[in-house]
Amino acid sequence: MAKVMSEYFGEVRASDAYAYGYGNVRDYLEVPYEANAVDWVITNPPFRLAEEFVKRSLIVARKGVAILARTVFLESVGRYRDLFATSPPIRVAQFTERVPMVKGRLDRKASTATGYAWLVWLRSDQNDAPRLMWIPPCRKQLERDADYPPG
Repeated sequence: MAKVMSEYFGEVRASDAYAYGYGNVRDYLEVPYEANAVDWVITNPPFRLAEEFVKRSLIVARKGVAILARTVFLESVGRYRDLFATSPPIRVAQFTERVPMVKGRLDRKASTATGYAWLVWLRSDQNDAPRLMWIPPCRKQLERDADYPPG
C-alpha cells in the first residue's frame, strides 16, 4: 500500500510489524509519536487492533485517518460505545468487489469471501454525519502486471 501511495504523495512513512520488504519493522502502538505529527495516517491495521490504531491515529494525524478494514469492523457494541459513538468515520467506502488479502504477499489468483471498506475520519468534519459510499468495480483497471512477482 505504501509503495503505491508514494506515487501520489510527497512523503510516505511506512512501517509494519513484520519484515515484508517495505518500510521499517516496528509496532505502531508501541513507538512514540507526537500529536499532529503527520497529515494523514492511512493503514490496514490488524483486525484485532484496529480500534486502538484508529484511536491512536486520531491523535497522530493533523488532517485525517483512513483504515482499510473488514466490513464487520462496523459491528460491535463495544466499538460503537468506545469509538463510533464519539468519533464516527465521516465516510465508509464499501468495495463492491471482494478484495483478496494474502498475508505479506500479492497473489493474482487469491480469492475471498470477506468484504472490505475504507473508513475515513477527517479532523475538520468531526460533527458531520457518516456517509456510506460504494467503490465501483475497479480491480482490473488498477492492477498492473508489475504489481505481481514473476512466475
